[in-house]
Amino acid sequence: MIRSLALLACCVGLYCSCTPKYQRVAGTYHIAMKGEPKYELLDYWAAHPDKHDPSDSIPVPLQQEYVYDSTIDVFFIHPTTFTDRTDERWNAEINDTSLNAKTDYTTILFQASAFNQARVFSPRYRQANIKAYFTKDTVEAMKAFELAYEDVRSAFQYYLDHYNQGRPIILASHSQGSNHAIRLLKEFFDQKPLQEKLVVAYIIGMNIPLTSFTDLKPCIDSTSINCFCGWRTFRRGHVPNLISRFKESFVTNPLTWTTNDSFASRHLNKGAVLRNFNKVYREVTDAQIHENILWSSRPKFPGSFLYRVSNYHIGDINLFYLNIRENMQSRVSFYKRSNKISF
Repeated sequence: MIRSLALLACCVGLYCSCTPKYQRVAGTYHIAMKGEPKYELLDYWAAHPDKHDPSDSIPVPLQQEYVYDSTIDVFFIHPTTFTDRTDERWNAEINDTSLNAKTDYTTILFQASAFNQARVFSPRYRQANIKAYFTKDTVEAMKAFELAYEDVRSAFQYYLDHYNQGRPIILASHSQGSNHAIRLLKEFFDQKPLQEKLVVAYIIGMNIPLTSFTDLKPCIDSTSINCFCGWRTFRRGHVPNLISRFKESFVTNPLTWTTNDSFASRHLNKGAVLRNFNKVYREVTDAQIHENILWSSRPKFPGSFLYRVSNYHIGDINLFYLNIRENMQSRVSFYKRSNKISF
């Protein structure tokens, strides 16, 4: 099973800038101890509304129209940034300053920021090494994922107990984070009272098996609430080797927010945020569901003619950055109207 997820493993590259500049700030991180995270301390959160962090960043073209809503919470579970397969460890240490800086200035800056019109919480956790998706040692791999989920679960429970205070919740995730998000949704939301507090779950970058939930349903349009959506992006025409793993999976088109296979042209793409965080590329690519994966044409941006890969996993969020941002607002507005919550 673990080996079958190999193509889904997250890497941080074209869209979540992989520059070593984050090393310049690694020395400012202050988690001293290894072991279990202490979520009562802000240092154990990559993003938190009580501190300034990269998730607060807003691309320059979007700053003028930015509106912050402190009545909504986003719990974001970041993808794999522990990508050194030569490392003997199966899980990252919570006090790894270099890795924490890498996490903050890649996925937190380039992905979590898409949701920063609300209060963003994103825990540091002892994430599984990317090799856990590739290894034949499935026993150790499963242990690694279990430890990672224990941390995510602990962080979410602490968040509920100390920070949520009855606010509606948006759950967002990518790649390894989505593996954990599916479990979190099942344990805390599916057929539970908290399901009514769920605005939407964006479970991005992993297949979502049809058997994942008992009561939670996929979103059927752009304003559906108490539901989930997600997609996994490949270049148009590419059929991944593990296509059979997606055939029993939910998938959403992030340009139309529907689950049918209608083609959505690039004109519906409001904008992508790629290497340059302060540059928004409009109409960068199209989208169409194909056999329960998402096909997109090669994105158009300066130098894109050199971009030859067919796996757009690292761009699952960034290629549709503004569409996600606007959709979040639409669902929040509908949720508030439906629940008669004052704006």
